[in-house]
Amino acid sequence: MLKFTASLPFDCRLALYDIQGSIAHVSMLSRQAIISETESVTIIKGLQEIAEELREGVFPEDITFEDIHMNIEKRLIEKIGSLGGKMHTGRSRNDQVALDMHLYLKAELAIIDGQIHYLQDTIVQMAEKYFLLIIPGYTHLQRAQPILFAHHLLAYFWMLDRDRERLIGVSKRTDLMPLGAGALAGTGFPIDRDYVAEKLGFSAIYQNSIDAVSDRDYLIEFLSFSAILAMHLSRFCEELILWSSAEFGFIELDDSYTTGSSMMPQKKNPDVAELIRGKTGRFYGALVGILTLMKGLPLAYNKDMQEDKEGLFDVIDNLKAMLPLFTGMLKTLTVDSDRLKSSVDDDNLCATDLADYLVLHQVPFRDAHHIVGKLIAFCSDRQKRLRDLTVEERSHFHPTLAKNIESLLNPSSVVEARTSKGGTASTAVRSQIGLARARLVERQKISG
Repeated sequence: MLKFTASLPFDCRLALYDIQGSIAHVSMLSRQAIISETESVTIIKGLQEIAEELREGVFPEDITFEDIHMNIEKRLIEKIGSLGGKMHTGRSRNDQVALDMHLYLKAELAIIDGQIHYLQDTIVQMAEKYFLLIIPGYTHLQRAQPILFAHHLLAYFWMLDRDRERLIGVSKRTDLMPLGAGALAGTGFPIDRDYVAEKLGFSAIYQNSIDAVSDRDYLIEFLSFSAILAMHLSRFCEELILWSSAEFGFIELDDSYTTGSSMMPQKKNPDVAELIRGKTGRFYGALVGILTLMKGLPLAYNKDMQEDKEGLFDVIDNLKAMLPLFTGMLKTLTVDSDRLKSSVDDDNLCATDLADYLVLHQVPFRDAHHIVGKLIAFCSDRQKRLRDLTVEERSHFHPTLAKNIESLLNPSSVVEARTSKGGTASTAVRSQIGLARARLVERQKISG
């Protein structure tokens, strides 16, 4: 039963945050004359010694004391005697654990935000490096229209930007201090919650003691953010996997981020990309798990809520491993420019521009769409390219097509025609890169 209910095997990572919170709490108890200043100094010195034991890996854990919080209190009493028991005056494990989780997540959010920033910056650098390189754009995984490679890359920049925006919201909801709520009803001691919040770097406190100990919204929000972020990374990985296959051949991943086959010596498997794609399911599972966990719980604390940690810790560990690896994989890949140029040498990619050309000559778009569709089918049946059709053949479909349409079949011309805001023309993409650079500075100021 003890092994089943104990959380020490996984909540030990909260130890230093627990000590940080306890030192702030004890300082407040002394300031409020609930304990003496001498007692406060002795307790804090003992806690600092325990922190050093934790850093050196010599802290003695005892599972019979269930969790890291009780283990630290036990160790403190071993060091300074019964005075160590005064540390817990005016608080419960309910608000103590809640505080540790807030402190822990606040610290992790800053790390994760920095990792996303670095990935975004890498994407912008790649967009600048390959600025005028044209690739096929796809819908339904079928070639659709030519676009700038930079434009395609920047689509992921803006996905990540929305992820960071969500992270700002998570950070705001995490930046609430629960300590002082007690088990659920507050405490009769004259504590100063605002002082503790300021000392621990929180911008606000929970206004309701029941809410303070029963709230897991900020964890659910974080796991929702993480699931969406993982989904974005997974989509990008899927494209890198496809692009690095022989069938596409657009890129080659660096050896550092691939593995060989145990049987086939020619293989170069995109394992990092595949594992990131695969781990996304764990992120979804953690989110669904905590939503299911919380959906039927009465106020305030229930032992079920101990299950909020392992899924969260797993997601954070994997996210902090995935982001730097993904960034490194992106920075070191090689682009096959010749293969990409060959892939956009396809008249059919310019079909939309032919339809637009007819529209500019007063043909209703639906009619123009139909005319060009028949023209493409004609070429397919005869295994001819649009540019190889004679004037007579083209004019058979519409008199306007008798004019010189060579420029309309040039991928560069097609790209440069998309000048609308957010489009793929070089002027629009250059503007987009400027906006992306400005957003990176703006986000850095927020997180900094």
